[in-house]
Amino acid sequence: MNKNTHMRRILKRISALMVGAMVLVGSSMVALADGSYTYCYDYWGDIQDSPDAYEVVGVYTSSDLGLDTYFKDPSGLTVDGNDVYIVDRGNNRIVQLTRVSRDKFELVRIIDEISSGTDVVNFDGPSDIAVSEDGNLFICDTNNARIVKLDKDLNLLQTFTKPTDETLDAKLLFQPDKLCVDTAERVYAIATGINKGLIKYEADGTFSGFVGATPVVYEWWDYIWKRLASQAQRAQMQSFVPTEYENVYMDHDGFIYTVTGKVEEDALRNESADAIRKLNMMGSDILIRNGDYPVYGDLYFGEGGGYKGSSLMQDITAFDNDIYMALDRNRGRIFCYNDQGRLLFAFGGNGNQDGYFRKPSAIDHMGYDLMVLDRQDNSMTLFAPTEYGQAIFDAIDQFDAGEYEKSGQSWENVMTLNGNYDLAYIGIGRSLLRQEEYKEAMEYFELKYDDENYSKAFKQYRKIWVEEHIGIIFAVVFLALAIPLGIGRVREIKHEIDIADIFRR
Repeated sequence: MNKNTHMRRILKRISALMVGAMVLVGSSMVALADGSYTYCYDYWGDIQDSPDAYEVVGVYTSSDLGLDTYFKDPSGLTVDGNDVYIVDRGNNRIVQLTRVSRDKFELVRIIDEISSGTDVVNFDGPSDIAVSEDGNLFICDTNNARIVKLDKDLNLLQTFTKPTDETLDAKLLFQPDKLCVDTAERVYAIATGINKGLIKYEADGTFSGFVGATPVVYEWWDYIWKRLASQAQRAQMQSFVPTEYENVYMDHDGFIYTVTGKVEEDALRNESADAIRKLNMMGSDILIRNGDYPVYGDLYFGEGGGYKGSSLMQDITAFDNDIYMALDRNRGRIFCYNDQGRLLFAFGGNGNQDGYFRKPSAIDHMGYDLMVLDRQDNSMTLFAPTEYGQAIFDAIDQFDAGEYEKSGQSWENVMTLNGNYDLAYIGIGRSLLRQEEYKEAMEYFELKYDDENYSKAFKQYRKIWVEEHIGIIFAVVFLALAIPLGIGRVREIKHEIDIADIFRR
């Protein structure tokens, strides 16, 4: 990023924060109290209301799903094909459902026992579940201080226990909370009280280290003071330690998305900490952040409309096209980002209406449909894309598939439904850019202040213009050089004639 671009971004964010202070107490916050609410941010950081990108298909309680016992603190949710696994923590069980139609689920079985030889063992406070490609179940049996691997018939295959590591407190109780599993059945887990990153187990159960610890965040004056303080003073100071992850999700390519809901607001504002990360196998964060604003949910943290503080990400899921959805437990919202870190839309909120949440705990997807658990309402909400939301997804998918003309048409459909949507203009511009319609692409990029793409289109337009007018350019250059030379030569000849006339006299 060059210096001018960086300065423009800073000025834009300052403007956005000033506008946001008024927005929080203005009409936009009034809209939050109305029914279903979907919005995005424009170039200047203003909240732009939009059509609903998702609609509620149904809200399912335990009785709706054919259960005799009410849900109690449902905390984990995993989708595998058409099957849905709900971790009903308070009842020490996992409920397996299958989706048989757009709005109907059937109960497959209740998983509350493990067969271990001749013994049968119960769960104690299970918190999460993952399903491998081979159909094996990996379950965080939290209060039993273990992760268990079961086959399809619930036979115990393997147990993962507290890592043997000198840096861990020997008295620390191992409480695995969230996990994901890759294609080789390596396990990546989060445990309460362990902030060194994800706990990695090999397929044979061997602990192989910690992966992707968050960067340590501290102010430079705190560091200097700590260096100068006495041993007693240092003992009373807060340690500089990484932040624990809140949840984890592995996408179809094997990359791991993590969310952190324990980040300080100041660290979010100055971008010294990340609410969402995307880890490769080396544990490095490779999340692309090319959007106009940081990837941390709502831009404004002020009080108003019943909201206070920053978004606190509880869970995350990612589609096959690298669009990802982050669930905010503080504001009860779902934030949808594309693979470049641009916010496509946000929706939801805190409340008792359908599509709102009281205490959201988990999210996963089936195709583009979303399922969200509410641990206080003891229910699961099923969302499906509306015409508007599906048009956005279609435009992105078509562009990724190289169908640039169709992508442009889909973005035009989006713009018909929402004329204030910046990404529709930029999407049309990008499709025109790939179709080599550079001048038209420049017009769309200019409308939405997309300097980077405008520069790309202008560079190609300038190249083509030069190629088409090379003859004229060459003629102009030739004349620009030849005419002064010709004039100079005429003057020389005239001067020689004048001198010759003088000598004749």
